Order: sequence, then structure tokens, then C-alpha cells
Amino acid sequence: MKKLTLLFLLLMAACIGFQACDDTMTYAEMKEREDDAIAAFIRDSSITVISQSQFFAQDTTTNLERNEYVQLASGVYMQIVDRGIEGDTVRNNDEILVRFTEYDILDKYLMYSNLEVAYMVDGFRYTETSSSIAGIFMPDSYYYNYFSSSAVPAGWLVPWAYIYNKSHVKLIVPSDMGSSTAMSSVIPYYYDIRYQIY
Repeated sequence: MKKLTLLFLLLMAACIGFQACDDTMTYAEMKEREDDAIAAFIRDSSITVISQSQFFAQDTTTNLERNEYVQLASGVYMQIVDRGIEGDTVRNNDEILVRFTEYDILDKYLMYSNLEVAYMVDGFRYTETSSSIAGIFMPDSYYYNYFSSSAVPAGWLVPWAYIYNKSHVKLIVPSDMGSSTAMSSVIPYYYDIRYQIY
């Protein structure tokens, strides 16, 4: 009986030891880590977060002097730097050219930027149905080739309800509204984006 009890205790100790060595994170832990990273980025960047009701009360604008970002229902934080050419709205099947910077908020480094490189313009096709909007990167797009994904991050499409052609926005995009890489790794990204309808 003593040998059986000793064997049982050794097995329990081994199981606890293996569990203690498991450093994989659950999805809930990864989401918590993401939320903490976004909160730290907002604090460190001196961002003032406003509600959607305040955003609508301000005629869907954000105050740049106060470094305001609106937190939208999608979870995306948006600052409208320049609304663009009023009335010149995006339509189904339009091609949109984008210049942007992509910054990894979690690991704190610049992932990609085509803002300063004249020949590196990314483009995607905007599609709209009665129930959804989507964007598909063009096959010659650098983003498409770099990330091997044709799907435009959903967070990039959210601003189009409030902006026009030749607009400039800044976004904090949580992983579930980001690229396939962001979603699989649960990483939030910051974007500085300039859109132009082609």
C-alpha cells in the first residue's frame, strides 16, 4: 500500500512539474495581454479616447490638438487627421490605393511602411454588399506579397463610413479586426494610413 501511495504521489508531482513547464498561453490570456498592450499604447501616446456619442456630437470629427481617438463599436480606435474631399465617397468595386505604416503594438516595432517609398503603393478592391464590406489586395500589392494574404484587414475598412477620397486616418486595430497574422497571433497593430480612390 505504501508503494502504491508513493507511486501516486510521484505521478502527481510529475504532472504538476510538466504543467508548470507549459508556457503556452490560452486565448483568454492572449486577449488580456493584447488589451494591456493597447491600454499601455494609449497611455504612452497621450491619446484621449472619446465615446461614439461624443464623436457624433462633434460631427464625426476627432480633435487633433487633444489627440482624440474614437473607440468604435468594432473595437477599432480611429483618429481622423484629414477627412478628404467631401462628397467623393467610395463605391462598390472601387480600387483604393494606400500608403501606410504598420506598427506592432505588442512587440513595439515597425513592421512595414510604404509612406516614404514612391514606387511602393499598395492597392485593394473595395467590395460592398447589402450585408458586408470587404477589401481584396491586388496581386501586385507589396502587402499581399509580404504577408501572403489577399484579405484587407477589416479594421482598414471601418473608417469609410466617415471619410472620403484622399483621406488620412490613424487606427489602433485589435487582432480580431486585423490581418490574418494579427488574428492568429492575437497582436494589435497601429496604422497611419492615407487612402486614395484610384
